[in-house]
Amino acid sequence: MDSQQAQFKKLTETPIGRLIPRLAVPTVISMLITMLYNIADTYFVSKISLAASGATGILLSLMGIIQATGFMFGQGAGSIVSRSLGAKELEKARTYSSTAYFIALAVGTAIMSVGLVFIEPIMKLLGSTDTILPYAIDYGRWILIAAPAMTTAFVMNNILRYEGMAKLAMVGIATGAILNIALDPLLIFVFNLGISGAGIATAASQYISMSILLAFFLAKKPQSRISPKFFSANPKVTLEIILVGLPSFARQGLNSVSTMVLNIQAQPYGDGCISAMSIVAKIGMLIFSTSLGIGQGFQPVCSFNYGAKLYERVREAIKFLWKFSTLVIAVIAAVCFAFAPQLIALFRDDESVLEIGVTALRILCVSMLFLPTVMVGNMTFQSTGKSGRAFFLACSQNGLFFIPLVLILPHFIGVLGIQLANPLGYIISAVIATPLLISLMNHMKHYK
Repeated sequence: MDSQQAQFKKLTETPIGRLIPRLAVPTVISMLITMLYNIADTYFVSKISLAASGATGILLSLMGIIQATGFMFGQGAGSIVSRSLGAKELEKARTYSSTAYFIALAVGTAIMSVGLVFIEPIMKLLGSTDTILPYAIDYGRWILIAAPAMTTAFVMNNILRYEGMAKLAMVGIATGAILNIALDPLLIFVFNLGISGAGIATAASQYISMSILLAFFLAKKPQSRISPKFFSANPKVTLEIILVGLPSFARQGLNSVSTMVLNIQAQPYGDGCISAMSIVAKIGMLIFSTSLGIGQGFQPVCSFNYGAKLYERVREAIKFLWKFSTLVIAVIAAVCFAFAPQLIALFRDDESVLEIGVTALRILCVSMLFLPTVMVGNMTFQSTGKSGRAFFLACSQNGLFFIPLVLILPHFIGVLGIQLANPLGYIISAVIATPLLISLMNHMKHYK
């Protein structure tokens, strides 16, 4: 049996209860390690000053926009690649993987070039105060330099996952992340480079990750390929990648925009509030990343079987994901709720930061019980190519609900409004996602 047949058999015949966790473990590890080196930057930079700590929160939104671009092309191409392989259309899969890679490289390079020219106004737009601005510029310069590596790495990572090769994807991401964590204290403190050292460490790790992932494709490990000969200049190919991947861009991009809006709304309450909310956001992202990682383990199962027209197996996968992810997130959220003061103090043991951060984190932990429902809906619609509903759900939490809430609530209840906005967004989004998801599952009973 060749590798293509073996992969087809694995994704269409392995029991769902074993297959999704097996694919989810490497993706969860990848997501957590990715977040870990962001948190490592926050931890080491927070030892410099309160303003420097705030700069990592400011740059979180910029990194999110760059990652959102990579996710858009990667998830868009990955979904199409997986469904194509399920339908045994190999040439189509290779066209979409190569086209997504080279477009992401071009877009990442453009982000880097424009960002470096206009770095100061961009940092101010992202919510930087006058005290935070010098640190944000020093750190942000290196994040922008890493943009081409970040966009292309996310494309390759997602395509590998959609092919069911989550372990290879994990190796590429994890190696760069571990390097980042090792370089942070060395460059910041030993070489006395301050916050620039954290930026250099991040940039170096991203290029290492990109190189490792590219090596897998050049060695022809996956069925898809990255080669100029498979690149398509047909606008329809690019448009299809973007349309399918747009929910990922919306989800990640609006998360960055919401972080920027949150920073701006937190400014009247001082650098302590900005720092506290950025720390809470990073802890929250650990929980979010776990949920997302589990969902990414489900995506190749969903899209591959959907392409193979095994609809009952798709329904079984959705039900399993919904139950499994809710249970896992409930356990993690409970632990974070119980140890909220210790988690906040780990980053910044400052009275103003603790006062705001502990309450915000505990409220967020309660709302995280609704997160898996939103994630299941998002992942299912995107993996089955139903980009309209996937896009709507991706926009709902941060775009339709969080941003208006964080703009309005502080006028009535002050800093509590900032603490409540994100949790309320999760709850409302879950209420909307539930009937849409149940409707799709019911319709699939009648698919032929």
